[in-house]
Formats: sequence, structure tokens, C-alpha cells
Amino acid sequence: MVDVENFNWEGLLIDIGIIAAQIIGILIAFLIVKAIGNRVIGRFFDKLTKKGDVTKGRALTLQSLAENVFSYVLIFILVATIFSIFGLSVASLIAGAGIVGLAIGFGAQGLVSDVVTGFFLLLEKQIDVNDYVTVGNLDGIVEAVGLRTTQVRSFDGTLNYIPNRDITTVSNHSRGNMRALVDIGISYDADIDKAIAVIQTACENVTLENETIVEGPDVIGVQAFGMSDVTLRVIAKAKNGEQWAVERQLRKAIKEALDANGIEIPFPHQVNITKNSEQA
Repeated sequence: MVDVENFNWEGLLIDIGIIAAQIIGILIAFLIVKAIGNRVIGRFFDKLTKKGDVTKGRALTLQSLAENVFSYVLIFILVATIFSIFGLSVASLIAGAGIVGLAIGFGAQGLVSDVVTGFFLLLEKQIDVNDYVTVGNLDGIVEAVGLRTTQVRSFDGTLNYIPNRDITTVSNHSRGNMRALVDIGISYDADIDKAIAVIQTACENVTLENETIVEGPDVIGVQAFGMSDVTLRVIAKAKNGEQWAVERQLRKAIKEALDANGIEIPFPHQVNITKNSEQA
């Protein structure tokens, strides 16, 4: 039996106060070191980007991964330090972590698959932050690439969390120049050669105004015959991510040029035919 009256309550309170102060100090140190470490990591990748050693998207990807790994290491050190304060062996912590890791390995094979796939995504540089990609049925901009999940934001603003094991095929639209394609329909009655010349002149004017165009635009000729029009196709190459703006600018310039030269862009006409029947 514990003698309550003779128990050293003062000493117990002092010990509790010392332990609490140590834990608070460790937590404060953890937050300070984490903030300083993240700042150092950020500056390091900023320098790499400025030197041109890596692209901005690649730097953001690696920076996010480095910050995550750094946080995990700090958390492990924090837990090990708290263990030592309470007189527990760090070796028991490592052994316990090993047992937990083994249990996770058997019970969460999908998680292991996510990590392995994420590792190869990063190693092979298949996608980077800010890349425009298609993953399965999803189109969007990559916001984060992790060892477990990849975050892709759709153009409607939806943020999609994709487990890395589900990424079997990736189409990356952000590597190299992209094609800008515009189809223009003209009337069957129009002079095709004249229309091509007018459109080509309009395309050349757009090239002088738009520095994002790296090749063309060129009228490649008749693409198709429609119900009420002949389709002419224009192709150009633009800097990555600028192809949609180039297409919009081309459509506007071509429409204005065709109107100025009296070349019709037809539209389907609906004709109603009424039959009058005679009654005997």
C-alpha cells in the first residue's frame, strides 16, 4: 500500500513540471527546425530553378517531396526524444515500428503499390507539378506528386486525388510544343484558291503579333466536304499551354479576313416545304 500521507507529492509535481517543460521545449524546437528546414529546402530549389538545372515544375515536385521526407524524419526524432524523456528505449520504438510496418505490408498491399508506383513516376520524370496531363478519363493540371497519391485539378476546379497504383497510362501534354488546329468552312460557290490565299495572309499577320507561335500557321488545304461547306484546315505549333489562345486568335483573324473579302462562311439552312393537297 502506498502511504498517501507520507507520499512526496511535491517531488512528483516537480517531476511532472520538468517533463511537461521538456516536452513543450521539444515541440517548440520541432516547429522552429521544421520552419527553418522548409525555408532552406525552398531556397535550394529556387536556386536550381534560376540556374536552369531543373524546370520550375520539376523543382516544385521535388521540393514537395523533400519537405514531406524532412517532416517524417523530424516526427520520428520527436517521438524518439519523447520516448527517452519517459525512460523508454528507442530500440523498442524501432522494433515496434518494424512490427507495425510488417503488419501494414501484409494488410495494405495497395499502399505499397502506391509508393512503388510513385517512386517510378518521380524517378522517370513522367509528370511534374503544373503539367497538363490526361490520366485515364481525367484531364487537368498536376498540383502535387507524392509517393502515395497524385493530385490533378480538372478545368472545372475539381481537385482529384489519384492513387498512384491507378496511374497505368499517362498522357503528358506539357512536353514540347503543341499543335494549334483550326478548321474553317467556306461556301461551295467560293473560289477555293482565293480563300486559301486570304486565310494564309491572315495567318501570317497573326504570326507577327503573337510570339508564342513557333511554327506556321499554314493552310494545308481542303480537309473535308460538308453538307453546306468546304472545310479548310490551318495548322500551327505554339509554345506549351498557348495553343488554345492561338486557335482563338486565328479564328477571329480568319473570320475578319474572309468577311473583308466577301467570302461566305455558310451555315445550314432549313427549308420548310408545304404540300397542298386537293380534295376531290
